[in-house]
Amino acid sequence: MLTHGTPGSLAAKQATTRIPIVMASTADAVGTGLVTSLARPGGNVNGHSLFLPQISAKKIEILRESLPRARLLAMPLNPANPANAQAIQGVEEGARTVGFELFRVEVRAPDEFDTAFASIAKRGCDAVFLYDDAMLYAHVQDLAQAAARYRVPAIVFSGFPEAGGLMSFSVSYLDLWRRAAVFVDKILKGAKPADLPVEQPTRFELVINRKTARALGLTIPPSLLMRADQVIE
Repeated sequence: MLTHGTPGSLAAKQATTRIPIVMASTADAVGTGLVTSLARPGGNVNGHSLFLPQISAKKIEILRESLPRARLLAMPLNPANPANAQAIQGVEEGARTVGFELFRVEVRAPDEFDTAFASIAKRGCDAVFLYDDAMLYAHVQDLAQAAARYRVPAIVFSGFPEAGGLMSFSVSYLDLWRRAAVFVDKILKGAKPADLPVEQPTRFELVINRKTARALGLTIPPSLLMRADQVIE
């Protein structure tokens, strides 16, 4: 079985202890009980584990560099995702460090995006932070449209700038899926999931949409543009 995201990986693990499960990506596989340890996972689950606090802190830094006068940061959250606790911890610590106040909004499904962004705009938030969540990731186009409709700068995950959003900083999901295929290949050739070390991502990508920045009246600092892996004009 091949899974994406913490909720899907946990559901697969609850469904079977016999069939091998490869996590293309999940957050804190040890903390959420998917594996015993990264070095020796045990059981029938293996694949990739993201360290959300580290990624979240970097996103916060990028937002601060892009919006030096911003003060109120919105964070839409999917309460159904058990990885939330770790994500919130990383964002809160990073936000305090650079002087952001955090405003949380729960989002359980795509039909709540518009209501969430309306609340964010009404609250007067200067920017939006979204962490890597499988449900949100599956509807990145809708997220980009909601952010554009309410004219709120947002840093999200891979695919957001390509859909018209402002910017993203995240793991390279293309690289994770390729590595997941390697896990599948090894298991089909006889390797046991319990004996393969769980991997952590090594490739990260910063993508900036300058067209969206101009539409929002923002000037992205040249230093940030130079560090970007891709700039969409």
